Amino acid sequence: MIAVILAGGFGTRLKEKTKNIPKPMLKIGGLPILERQINLLKKYGVKEIIILTHYLSEVIEKYFKDGGGFGVKISYFKEKEPLGTAGGFKEIENKLRDDFLIIYGDTMLNIDLSRLIAFHKKNNGLATLVLHPTDHPYDSDLVEIDKNQRIIAFHPKPHFKNQYFRNLVNTAVYAMSPKILRYIEKGVKADFGKNIFPKIFKKEALYGYRTAEYIRDVGTPARLLEVNRDYKSGKTERLNIKNKRAAIFIDRDGTINRHVDQLCKFEDFHLLKETAEAVGRINDSEFLAIAITNQPIVAMGLCSIEKLGQIHNKMETLLGKKEAKLDGIYFCPHHPDYGEKCNCRKPEIGLVKMAEKDFNIDLEKSYFIGDSWRDILCGKNAGLTTIGVRTGRGCRGINIKPDYFAKDLLAAVNLIINKKHGIK
Repeated sequence: MIAVILAGGFGTRLKEKTKNIPKPMLKIGGLPILERQINLLKKYGVKEIIILTHYLSEVIEKYFKDGGGFGVKISYFKEKEPLGTAGGFKEIENKLRDDFLIIYGDTMLNIDLSRLIAFHKKNNGLATLVLHPTDHPYDSDLVEIDKNQRIIAFHPKPHFKNQYFRNLVNTAVYAMSPKILRYIEKGVKADFGKNIFPKIFKKEALYGYRTAEYIRDVGTPARLLEVNRDYKSGKTERLNIKNKRAAIFIDRDGTINRHVDQLCKFEDFHLLKETAEAVGRINDSEFLAIAITNQPIVAMGLCSIEKLGQIHNKMETLLGKKEAKLDGIYFCPHHPDYGEKCNCRKPEIGLVKMAEKDFNIDLEKSYFIGDSWRDILCGKNAGLTTIGVRTGRGCRGINIKPDYFAKDLLAAVNLIINKKHGIK
């Protein structure tokens, strides 16, 4: 597989920093972003690279030459006029005979490309878009996927009041089939996210590859500073999925939102006042924030999977308005009284194990926060440290005692983040 890096942008938001060098040549930890990307590609066996250039292209070509000094083979295509993120691909059509990767040149990333490539090949779609949740979905273009991770909708900004969408954004990292070139017109400026994908997803199979790994653009001075800090601290490396991460698993009803018996209408869903701050604190740490919830209302016929999805979309939207995000939401729709036995209904640990596999979670260093005996027993069964909260059911009248108690989700998160009361 070859890779194409888009490195032609002007970097206008970075002002003086890109006056004499193109944005992809800005340094992270002493090396240009573009070199960091090339090193990542080489690490995963992608050694043939095409760089699309425009602004100050000679700086890039002089630095990398043919790539031999970096252990790869590099060729270039300089656009005479900027053609957007997609337009230039028609000009190199003859070089794209097999599936290829695309990376935007202003993106610092450290992801397991072998997993992305395997996902793309398994699904055999026209394109795979790398997706992740963001702490600002309210001003982002959002992508919707189904249970098979096929893309079923694009929701461009602005989003209006009372519109609730899943919090997944396009990171501008793609794996593609060359067949996508049939949808790109030669010499016409076009953008994959705005012009190509939204027009073809209904007739072509596009998939979303969700990851919590490190992907950040450096489009503004503040983001450039943040990425440099993350690199210096080692965060960019630690968030690669090859490294186990700790998670904070959170029950939904009574812990994240106000408890309502058999909540089946999204109008009845309301976050507890401390929830967004609590989830934001998790986001600022390197813990994953993952919701784990029993939803037997589906088995009872009170709520469809689609309506449950709307409730979860509202949850993600309300969190996003407060700059907080969940890395994953896992639910059990079953109930044994309705003939559906499973290993995912708490206190069983099936949902925890699913998340463990998806995110490579270190369960020994992870936590479960909830308001009922099912939450606490689930956490103990999975080998997690457990914290019971006094909201919702309040862990009242239970024989299964949590390792710790806290008044609410924020207090529980603070116990973990601040490492108080013996929590390590």
